[in-house]
Formats: sequence, structure tokens, C-alpha cells
Amino acid sequence: METRIGSVDAAVEAKANGVVGSPPAGHCCPIAPAVQASAPEKTLGRHLARRLVQVGAHDVFSVPGDFNLTVLDHLIAEPGLRLIRCCNELNAGYAADGYARARGVGACVVTFTVGGLSVLNAIAGAYSENLPVICIVGGPNSNDFGTNRILHHTIGLPDFSQELRCFQTVTCYQAVVNNLEDAHDQIDTAISTALKESKPVYISISCNLVAIPHPTFSHEPVPFFLSPKLRNQRGLEAAVEATMEFLNKAVKPVMVGGPNIRVAKAGEAFVELADACGYPIAVMPSAKGLVPEYHPRFIGTYWGAVSTAFCSEIVESADAYVFVGPIFNDYSSVGYSLLLKKEKAIIVHPERVVVANGPTFGCILMKDFLRALAKRLNKNTTAYENYRRIFVPDGQPLECKPKEPLRVNVLFKHVQKMLSGGSAVIAETGDSWFNCQKLKLPEGCGYEFQMQYGSIGWSVGATLGYAQAVKGSKRVIAFIGDGSFQMTAQDVSTMLRCGQNSIIFLVNNGGYTIEVEVHDGPYNVIKNWDYAGLVDAIHNGEGKCWTTKVRHEEELKEAIETAMGSNQDCLCFIEVIVHKDDTSKEVLEWGSRVCSANSRPPNPQ
Repeated sequence: METRIGSVDAAVEAKANGVVGSPPAGHCCPIAPAVQASAPEKTLGRHLARRLVQVGAHDVFSVPGDFNLTVLDHLIAEPGLRLIRCCNELNAGYAADGYARARGVGACVVTFTVGGLSVLNAIAGAYSENLPVICIVGGPNSNDFGTNRILHHTIGLPDFSQELRCFQTVTCYQAVVNNLEDAHDQIDTAISTALKESKPVYISISCNLVAIPHPTFSHEPVPFFLSPKLRNQRGLEAAVEATMEFLNKAVKPVMVGGPNIRVAKAGEAFVELADACGYPIAVMPSAKGLVPEYHPRFIGTYWGAVSTAFCSEIVESADAYVFVGPIFNDYSSVGYSLLLKKEKAIIVHPERVVVANGPTFGCILMKDFLRALAKRLNKNTTAYENYRRIFVPDGQPLECKPKEPLRVNVLFKHVQKMLSGGSAVIAETGDSWFNCQKLKLPEGCGYEFQMQYGSIGWSVGATLGYAQAVKGSKRVIAFIGDGSFQMTAQDVSTMLRCGQNSIIFLVNNGGYTIEVEVHDGPYNVIKNWDYAGLVDAIHNGEGKCWTTKVRHEEELKEAIETAMGSNQDCLCFIEVIVHKDDTSKEVLEWGSRVCSANSRPPNPQ
């Protein structure tokens, strides 16, 4: 029986060097029957641990608490599963988010309420980014449910549902396991739902049930079988016909890839359509890394007024545009300022197609639609030829004089040379969004950032999780602002415990630069830290770590050479000290437009 599931399938189907829009190959496992367990191991805890291994969550990020300790015992005992102990629950959740981006599924374990509400922000971010994260909470003793008892780690009321109610809005399924009769079904339903919906789920398990044998936890659990999503063949044919008729009439159509290519596992299908139709292809900022930038007709990032040079002119002047998996929010639309017209647009959602102002077709999978459309479209390279006529190659930043203070554009000029198919870029919320967007990703190079939720501090935990997921195959290069780092710095400690060799560029410019450009005030200035010194203190002689500070281009070049050479097996932390007003030009334009959108007066009543 075929037993592969959810986003894990994409990794099995991907090429060895990684395929856009899908987790890299070799890091997810198809579901296989579990190794036969001995009779005393017919427990809820072992069943949960086996299921996590089977779906590909081989590393689970955790923070211990008295309600989850027996769960952690069973996770530690499971062959093929590593328990990664984090410094706090928020970072454990961010790490599970980063891990899910690389492996197709992630998991974290925290304790009841104090841990659950701490991890909640990270789970909300994973929900916004369509990531299947399994959040496991060690819950109260099953005998306490329905009583009038007041427990510790609660808000002092005998109602234990507060945590559950908080998670209901940021997860697609919630399981409260407080009896063994339906525990097997609840756990399996939760995990399978996370994979089918590509969203987080919440599993609370009473602490006294984890180690009790029960007949429902058989020696060899029946492997998962996830029913395929519904397909409407006649609807697909009608959608393709309507789209083909619309696009084949266009003179200069274009294609733009969006972030929902990931959840639809449609990266390969997008490329097939791009190859067949001849249109220029662009990428929305939140989809960078999902569309191949080495494609011969790739024209850059479409981000309205802050797009790659010449990209917005081609997209917005087109007489037809195909947006595949887009999310239009105030950030991606630069304060709702995109110059697009609905009557020119084909919008391809993961399970729905909208043709201009005309009909909507449902129950259609994105990858099916793209592949069918590729066989019907006439090849049209007009828009790309127009792009080639107006294109002028990028300029280079001004040369730095000896001992001149380092500029951010010079930093990224050198970073570009570091990238290869064996690297992955993590960009923190802030000006790193804009500077990293301008990096040209070679084939196989990963790229992740959190644009929809935009939680400052996300990148530290996400770097931990992503690096753990790709350990041995890619080296993570993270760009983190000083303000963001102050939020979540502790889990550099966990990176060292795990023996990771990421390179972290800490951009020290004295505050929340992106907030300054939206709305300035004294609250955007932070207390300066000795960031390299802090990481040295965290290192404390345990593990492999190298830190340095750079103020000039000469020092930067030496630091990069060391990080890529003699210290390539170390965690490398490079503190880059720049002027507080040294920003990308894009963040200046973007900030003013987002400020304008935020400050709109109320509509007349």
C-alpha cells in the first residue's frame, strides 16, 4: 500500500539538489511501518514518538516542565528521534517552524499553559505561513478534569480550557487526550490533519497517561493513508479552456509566483508552465526561493514600488498576468499601492482558479491546472523581449576607502559571492528583508523569511530549526538585526549544543530600523550590547564557535574568508557595525507607503 503523506511526498519526488517549492530531497521519510515494539512498550508515549519519526520529524524541539516530563522520556527513548532542548518555548516554536520549512513537518513539546501560551506566538506564525507544526503540550492529570481543583501553571481557575481556547484560532485541529480509549485516534487524526492542511495542530496529553500500556497501541501501528484531495476533472478542463482563451489573446502576458506555491507543492509545475509559455517570470517577495532565479526568463522580485529594477514596469504594463499562489497583504502590496487591474489577472490558488472578472473554478489542484495549461498555451515571448530591451545591469556600490566605515550595500556585495547550492539564507524581519531580496540565488540555494506574520526575533529559532533539518547538506547564512537578536538571542546556545555551523551576520545599527522608516520615535532606539562578547559568553568554551566584529570592508573580507575557510565547521558570528541611518533605498520607499496606509483616517460614517 502506498503510505507516503502530506508534504513529505514532495521531498521524495524532488531532485537530489532540491526542487523549488518543495522541501529538499532526502530529509523527509515516507511513512513506513514502525519497528515492532515489545509488550511493555504499547504506550501512548511510544506511539506518539513512532508517529513523529514516521512522518519525518526526526528532531523535536522542547522545553521541559513538570507536566511533559514523561512525554520527553518516551521521545528520548525512540530510535531515530532526537530531542533538541531549547532555552525557551518561543524559540522552540520558531525552531519547529524553521524545521518544517526544510523537512515538510516540524514538532515542539512544551508544558501546560505557561509553556503553551509562550509558544503560541510561534504557532500563530506557522499558521500564517502554512507550515505543518505539531505542537505537543503535557497536560494535567486526567483525574483533575471536571473537578473543582485549582492547578499550578494556570490562571487560578478550575477551568483548564484557557490554553485550548487560545490555540483554537491558530491551529487547524486540537486534540485533548485525557483518556486512553480514543487517544490513538486523536493523535493520528491530529498529525494527519496537520499534513493534509499544511497548518499547525495542538495535542494536549494528560501527564499520567503517557506511560500506561493500552491495547489500542499495537505492536505495529497501521501506516497512515491520507486520502487524496478532491479533483474536479470537468472543472479543470473548463478552467484551462477559459484561461487559455484569455491568455492566448494577450499581447504581452507575464507570470508571477507567490508563496502558496509551497503549500500546493507546485514548484515543478510552475517551472513546466514557465518553460512552455515563454512568459517572463517574476516572484512575489514572500515567495523568494520557491521560483528558480536561474531560469532564463526570470526578471526579479515584483514588489510594487520596491521591485527589482525593470520588473514592476514589465508586470504592471502587461495586458495579462498569471499570479500563481499569491497573498496580497499590506506589506506585499507596499501599502496597497500595486498598479494591477483585476480584469487582467488570472489568480491561481492552491485549489481554485479565478479568471479575470469572469468565472471561478473550484476543486482544482494548482499543480494539475498548471501542467494542463502548459500543454494548451501558445508560446509568447513578447514581454520578455520588451524586458531585454529596457534592461540595464545592476550597478556596483561605491568602493570603500581604507578604514572607511562599512556600508550595508558593501556587506551584501560580498555576501553574494558566498552563496552556492550548498547554502541557505535566513532573513530576519527588518531591512534584511530588502537587502536579502536583492541576492541572486544560485541553483539549490535555500531561502526563508517570515513575511506574512513578520515576528521580530523569529530568525534565531528558525535558524536553529532549519540548520538542524539540513545538517550536513547545507550551511545556513542568517541576517539578523540587533533589535531582533535581543528578543531571542538565548538559543545560540542550542545551536552550539547541536554542533551547527551556521554563519550569523548580526547587523548592529542601534535600533529597529524598519520601524524608524514607518514611524520614528525614541522607542526605536535600543541599548547597545557587545553582541560578539555575548555569544562568547554563551559559548563558554563548550562547542565550536568563532566570533568577530567588523567595522571596515577589509575586516569583513577577512571575516568571510575565515568563516568559509578554516572555521567552516564552526558556528560563526560576525557582528557588523554600521551607521544607524544606513538602510536600503527600498526600505525608505516601503516604509513611507506602509506609514501612509497605517495612518489613513476613518471612513465617514
